[in-house]
Amino acid sequence: MIVTKISKTLAVVAAAAVVGMPALVDAQAQATNQPVAYGADSVEYAPNRIILRGRAEATQGGNRFRADSLTLVSGEGGDLQRAEASGTVYFVTPDQSMRGDRAVYNLGNGEIVVTGNVILTQGKNVLTGSRLVYNINTETARMDGAPRGAAGSRVQGVFYPNSN
Repeated sequence: MIVTKISKTLAVVAAAAVVGMPALVDAQAQATNQPVAYGADSVEYAPNRIILRGRAEATQGGNRFRADSLTLVSGEGGDLQRAEASGTVYFVTPDQSMRGDRAVYNLGNGEIVVTGNVILTQGKNVLTGSRLVYNINTETARMDGAPRGAAGSRVQGVFYPNSN
């Protein structure tokens, strides 16, 4: 279990850390209040949900959510509450890129949970595991262990020190 905070300089805390710029904090915190645009090869509507299939993509502010299948779920008032993705999933912010097999993005609290062969990158820095919880608003992350195999059940990463 790793908890990281985006900061100006690279800080290796325990086994992993993530780097960022303070100016992005305001932009990302405001992203959850911006409109959501979406597109796909096919779209299906059901009560309280829109199902996107084939090159499915949703964007909000500077964030992009892409997958084989993406389901946008709204509440009783029609406001978008969460997005559920499956297949090859990518969630890209202005600073990070997350990849996994499945993901659920809760727009209310800005939290995305990515599972299944997760890779988190920022610049040349890479972190791998099996489950990532990332909060867009607070820029905090938690990565849980990689699937069993050669790496065991450990989170692994490669970090490059800031040359400044």
